[in-house]
Amino acid sequence: MKTPDKMKEPASIKKKNIHYVLDENGHVKKYKPWLGDIFSFLYDRIMEKSIFPGKFNATIDKHIEVLQKEFRDIHHARILEIATGSGNAALFLNKDNLYTGIDISPGLLRRAYARFQHSGFEKIELYISSADDLPFNDHNFDLAFCLLSLNFFDDIELFIKELKRVLKHGATFFCSVPVPERNPAKSNIRGILYTEKELKTFFESGGFIFESKSHENGALLYFTASQPKT
Repeated sequence: MKTPDKMKEPASIKKKNIHYVLDENGHVKKYKPWLGDIFSFLYDRIMEKSIFPGKFNATIDKHIEVLQKEFRDIHHARILEIATGSGNAALFLNKDNLYTGIDISPGLLRRAYARFQHSGFEKIELYISSADDLPFNDHNFDLAFCLLSLNFFDDIELFIKELKRVLKHGATFFCSVPVPERNPAKSNIRGILYTEKELKTFFESGGFIFESKSHENGALLYFTASQPKT
């Protein structure tokens, strides 16, 4: 019996260090960034000065401290970040990892590429892509993570299905996301806020092993969702 050929990743074109995924007609897929590319240079300032203290009742320093602790022992791994933003992962990832990131904002990805390169990363691949249509082969990544963006995804169940597809058996997904039960001040946080219990149900229904982390930082929940090893 002939073994099927390995699925090929969707076609893309690379311009200025960023991959633009093509649709079935050979046209570049386009997305509307939430902030607008013209304001991408303000992204970090908005997060640090407005979103973290004003919406999350949290601190970005504590957030980075948590991430440095969680990722400090990860080496030589093929890593996928969903919603790369301006490249803050360069602050906590080890430089020997193979980093792949997606985002719907070309402006943010250009800033991310510059940050990763300046930080000494040599293996960087950036794609313009949505979270529910990942342009990668099955079982491709050792680890994936998404920071502060899960609440913006239109279809969380479709995202989880895509995530399960691209992760290797035994791989882990790490996430930080605001949840309503940790937001007693009822701050107006954009997106769809799911409770920890709802997130656990979504990921376990999608075939993952869900584990919440003990880190405390305002409205933010930190958790992992792991693929079974077989």
